[in-house]
Amino acid sequence: MDAVDYPDQRRVNKRPVPRMGGLAMAMGIFVTILVEVVGEYCFNWWGFYIHGDDRGIHHAGVLAGLFVIVMVGAIDDVRSLTPRAKLLGQIVGSLIIAASGLLLSSIANPFGDGFIEFGWFAYPLTVLYLVCFMNVMNLIDGLDGLAAGIAAIAAFFLFLIAFGRNLGETAMLSVILLGATLAFLRFNFTPASIFMGDSGSLMLGAMLGIISLMGVMRSPTVIVLAVPLVIAAIPIADTAAAIVRRVYHHQPIQQADRKHLHHILLSKGYGVKRSVIIVYLWTAVLGLGAWVMSNSHGVLVFAVAGILMVVSFLILWKLGLFDKVLRHHYHGRHLRQEDKPEWYGKHGR
Repeated sequence: MDAVDYPDQRRVNKRPVPRMGGLAMAMGIFVTILVEVVGEYCFNWWGFYIHGDDRGIHHAGVLAGLFVIVMVGAIDDVRSLTPRAKLLGQIVGSLIIAASGLLLSSIANPFGDGFIEFGWFAYPLTVLYLVCFMNVMNLIDGLDGLAAGIAAIAAFFLFLIAFGRNLGETAMLSVILLGATLAFLRFNFTPASIFMGDSGSLMLGAMLGIISLMGVMRSPTVIVLAVPLVIAAIPIADTAAAIVRRVYHHQPIQQADRKHLHHILLSKGYGVKRSVIIVYLWTAVLGLGAWVMSNSHGVLVFAVAGILMVVSFLILWKLGLFDKVLRHHYHGRHLRQEDKPEWYGKHGR
């Protein structure tokens, strides 16, 4: 079907590489969940779908929404959908998930007793949450093994946190995602023999969003909601910088460029493998910090979160991720030749 990434000035790969490997990860996830469901119904396994407290979640609907998201990504891998059409597909899949009862409907009041109820606003809030996670993972998927590795590390720490809080279904889904990503990394780590494509990156983002929403519904505290955001801080910051950068330069938000974090690491001479390992280690530190937060109380939670955010921001600033956003002289026509960064002229503005 010609689902292939061909080399060009924006891509890092030097040879054609097949994509749409996300279908392999999706198949691993769906088959594993099917085995669990069959085991519960046919072999009296004590599990999550019959005996668990599902709080009104229709799991088949959640899987249907995830399937729609995977198919939207697969179609984009083959036919290159317009950004608007791809976003519409993500919204449809997220709406199906929200309509199945998996909602960010309430959160414990961090400033007092009781809960903050979102009411009907829970539906657009849930859709926005899922779509943001999908696009964050989609934009970070720029080097061999980068997105899959980040997702694997995030899934591992989400499992530890969910297990520690007795959130059985959340822990199970985390382990399933961890297994799928580790298996895929065998073929996706540099030098990759296959890419995940949008079918994979959108699916990974959706799964991380679903897992975190499952955790919030079972334990509706601010810390449970904050943990996945802390673990995914690197792709979130990279995405935020990309949006600000493109708005600042009057470019469409969906326009691709070579100014993401992984491109900056490459421009500094780290190479693909070292760049990926740097981000892995950084994500692991954030995950460890999130685990500490989940086992802390009061001021210590905010202190750890603040330290992680400040350190991450300083690292991103030192690498120059925000330089290209905030400094007007980086706009090509205002640069003297000797001031131009090394990537300028090789890859255009």
